[in-house]
Amino acid sequence: MYFIGIDISKYKHDCFIMNENNQVIRGSFSFDNSQEGFNTFLDVLKSLDRSQEIKIGLEATGHYGNNLKLFLNDNGYSFMEFNPLLIKRFASSHSLRRTKTDKCDASLIATILTDARIEYKPYRFSSYHIQELKSLTRERESMIKQRSLQLVHLTNILDKIFPEYKQFFNNKLSNTALFILDKFNSPSRIAKLNNHDIEIIHNYSRKIPASKIIKLKELAKNTIGNETKYNVSLLHSILNIYKSLDEEVSVLESQINEIMSQYKSPIASIPGISSLSAGSLIGEFEDITRFDNPNQLTAFCGVDPSRNQSGTEDHNGHMVKHGSGHLRYVLFNVAMTVIAHNPTFYEFYRKKRSEGKCHLVALSHVVKKLIRVIFKLEKDNLMFNSNLLR
Repeated sequence: MYFIGIDISKYKHDCFIMNENNQVIRGSFSFDNSQEGFNTFLDVLKSLDRSQEIKIGLEATGHYGNNLKLFLNDNGYSFMEFNPLLIKRFASSHSLRRTKTDKCDASLIATILTDARIEYKPYRFSSYHIQELKSLTRERESMIKQRSLQLVHLTNILDKIFPEYKQFFNNKLSNTALFILDKFNSPSRIAKLNNHDIEIIHNYSRKIPASKIIKLKELAKNTIGNETKYNVSLLHSILNIYKSLDEEVSVLESQINEIMSQYKSPIASIPGISSLSAGSLIGEFEDITRFDNPNQLTAFCGVDPSRNQSGTEDHNGHMVKHGSGHLRYVLFNVAMTVIAHNPTFYEFYRKKRSEGKCHLVALSHVVKKLIRVIFKLEKDNLMFNSNLLR
């Protein structure tokens, strides 16, 4: 049996090959993260004794290893991914030296594979759709955060040139508030609104009466803000960036919804989980069948509690927060809407609150319950049924 450890990096990968007798078959060597480099590595694999089983281990390093994983999968080689934290702890348990190099890591990964206590679980490469969902949903979240940041910048500018504006709209920059700023983009211009301008605003939003628009006009005339051409220009630039991001978010959401219309997942059947949120969860979970039980999935999400035991003491600690921060962000947001749409989840949340737990701790319990439900639905391909919840 051959054990192959590969340390992934951006431009090259380091490799180490040994057998079950801990004999070095090929010492540490590197190959480029390119087609030529991959073919060189494939030649090395083909030179090994075909009658022997090959076990390949990789460190999970985000997108840097995606192309290599696809290459191995296409050429019929299985591989297993290791959490970097596991590799670090394994290294600490075997040596007190603080030595870390790519070549050492490749050798270490191969050694981990030989450990009889570690079950070799080949990575099941997820489908094209799931890979796309992961990329699209993460980019959407990033753009939404950037878009929100533009509203903060916009508020800062308004505090200088027209501090009464946001307060007039109940301290929210609604679509109507943004439309007026985009259309007239300065207090002096808003102060000169005519009947035609008022009709344009009223046609955009029927909820805002002409009398309220006239009141906004008077506020602009008497604002304590200090309007300068530079701040007005900056306001215009920020609005353009916001609109551009908003349009890109809409494009991404259309693409996500298009994939979700083809990918029928039980997660989307849970009330309170939108198609977009379901897409985020599916993309992060990838292949849920690789988990044997809901506890493994909970650990993967990083929402399980730490445990401290020493002598007579034995108690749970804080949430470990390992794994994807993006996944936890989605789960906690989704848990809030699930509570609002499902009485069983709501009662469970209220029960935890009545036990003296604060909002976030109670919500974390809802998240763990939701993970168990998702695991059951996905594993057995069942649609959500609130009558079966307990």
